[in-house]
Amino acid sequence: MKQKLELGARIIFGLGFLIFGINGFLNFMPVPPMSPEAGALLGAFAKTGYFFPMIKIIEIIVGVLLLTNFFAPLAVVVITPVLVGITTIHLFLNPAGIPMMILLHALHGYLAYSYRKNYQGLIAKKAIAA
Repeated sequence: MKQKLELGARIIFGLGFLIFGINGFLNFMPVPPMSPEAGALLGAFAKTGYFFPMIKIIEIIVGVLLLTNFFAPLAVVVITPVLVGITTIHLFLNPAGIPMMILLHALHGYLAYSYRKNYQGLIAKKAIAA
C-alpha cells in the first residue's frame, strides 16, 4: 500500500510539473486572471528573458525524473525552491492559486517524507571528508 501511495504521489506531482513546464513554452492552457501586483511581478520576471525559461526547464526536468523514478529524491529537493517561490506569489499576490499549491505541497511533503532515508547524509551536524 505504501509503495502504491508513493507511486501515485510521484506520478501526480511529476505530471503536474511536466505539464506546467511544457505549457511555459507551448502555451496550451489559458493564463488565469491575476491581480495587478502579480501581473507586474511576473511581467518583470518575463522581461529578464531568462527567468521563466530557466524555471520551466527545471520543472520539465523534475517532472521527467519523477515520472521515470530516476533520481526522484534529488528531483524532490531541486523543485523545493521553485515550489516555495510559486507559493509565495500565490500567498501574497494571487490567492486564487492557493488550493493547487496546498495539493502540490501535500504531495511534495509526502514524497520528501517517503525519501527521508535518502537525505540522511545531507542532514548531518558535521561534514565528513571523503
